[in-house]
Amino acid sequence: MFARCPRGFALAVATCISAMFAVASAHADMKTCQALDQRYEQIERGATTLEVNAMLFSAADKGCEPLAKKLLDADASLEARDGRGFNPLARAAKSGQKEIVALFLDRGAQIDARSLEGGTALYEAAENGRLPIVRQLVDRGANISLAGRSGITPLAAAAYMGSEPIVELLIEKGADPKVMDKTEKTAIVYAAGRGFPDIVGLLLDRGVDINARYGNDLTVLMWAAGYSDEAGTQDMEKVIKLLLDRGARIDDQDNRGRTPLMIAAELNHTVAVDLLLARGADKGLRDKQGKSAADLTTLTALREKLAATQ
Repeated sequence: MFARCPRGFALAVATCISAMFAVASAHADMKTCQALDQRYEQIERGATTLEVNAMLFSAADKGCEPLAKKLLDADASLEARDGRGFNPLARAAKSGQKEIVALFLDRGAQIDARSLEGGTALYEAAENGRLPIVRQLVDRGANISLAGRSGITPLAAAAYMGSEPIVELLIEKGADPKVMDKTEKTAIVYAAGRGFPDIVGLLLDRGVDINARYGNDLTVLMWAAGYSDEAGTQDMEKVIKLLLDRGARIDDQDNRGRTPLMIAAELNHTVAVDLLLARGADKGLRDKQGKSAADLTTLTALREKLAATQ
């Protein structure tokens, strides 16, 4: 069956499309769970511990709660680990299975169990934008400070993915936005470099120093000027404007002597260059190798603009 679509304007159409996808997804999960249940019935009598635990991981991924209960009753282990060292709880958290998460916690799953890279169920939920699961785990006592791979915290993982509600929730629950990971970056660096102005503003409002230095003496403005390819230019323009409006020093230099303008020029980020110039960036500054912003760009038009006299 398809969801019936209300007639009306764009909002109604969007609501209809969303409803149809939800119905289709529910049907797909139901079919998957039925198939998993049938598969387990076929192997149940002679199933090894390994097979039972493997089925539990599958049930966790797909949200098959009745099957998960049956498997737990058959002594499936909540301490089992997959190839990356995640337990069934982390797998359920990653895929957004709220009922399964509750079931596993009620049955004694270790809420802060860590994978081979250090990630917890909370980290997986934060990284995958699972707000209800993040809230559920935090409410059940999950440690919000345990970092995953490269020392990245759940807060930083959420900032990287642009999940503002998760960032806000974790900060409200006491997560420290100033924690630096093993690559010497923090949540605001990821948010700025990937074009999430609302998260950048939120982190600044929570006391993050706008002119703090990170790895290689880079500032947040420098990271924004050298933004990731995944970021949209309009979003990056908003981020850079926000940082400048909030007091970011426009001509600070990193450990190579590069300014935000030089970084933007080297990456041929024309929009960033134009914005920085309009805000008064000094195009005459040179890095430690004696190169100016004009020397660093490969775009002729941009080089001419940067080389032109004031």
